[in-house]
Amino acid sequence: MTTSADLLELSPVIPVVVLDDADRAVPLARALLRGGIRVIELTLRTPAALPAIERIAAEVPDIVLGAGTVTAPEHAEQAAKAGASFLVTPGSTDRVLDAVEDTGLPFLPGAATVSEAMRLAERGLTALKFFPAEAAGGVDYLKSIGAPLPGLRFCPTGGISVETAPRYLALPNVGCVGGSWLTPKDALATGDFDRIEALAKAAAAL
Repeated sequence: MTTSADLLELSPVIPVVVLDDADRAVPLARALLRGGIRVIELTLRTPAALPAIERIAAEVPDIVLGAGTVTAPEHAEQAAKAGASFLVTPGSTDRVLDAVEDTGLPFLPGAATVSEAMRLAERGLTALKFFPAEAAGGVDYLKSIGAPLPGLRFCPTGGISVETAPRYLALPNVGCVGGSWLTPKDALATGDFDRIEALAKAAAAL
């Protein structure tokens, strides 16, 4: 079974996707797979999200399917029932963490400060999401906390691009990055899955 730590090793980049149309979900997942990306974080920011998760889970079993923007206890249960195989939270309240843990799924809890990261470590959680990465201090911040928090590893997400991703990936406490650039809104709207596949190939090579 995939563990939370394993999530950081699946791909150098986890695509962070906002879908407005569930009909785009399956061709999107297939385009990412063709490009060499075998994981996706589908955010729960739109009404299409849960139906999209259901479709990908049913039709593209080869991709590791995550649900992101889990900000309420009910989100965790809904995403698990829809077929998500891991969960991602932007921040970490006790109620949300308890609900996520109750699903039994691996997850990446969000942290933006040293205190938040230490609090998660006290719960035995060592694979974390660093969000919002660029706004919260970026590469320099993660480099600074590596020595006092050596047991923690991160997936930084938020404002990262294909140009800045390598600087994050070079850090010993970073396993992967989350990026929305692989699935541009205009490409999703027009169904330009060839472009998404090309972006995925570039990301997989990082």
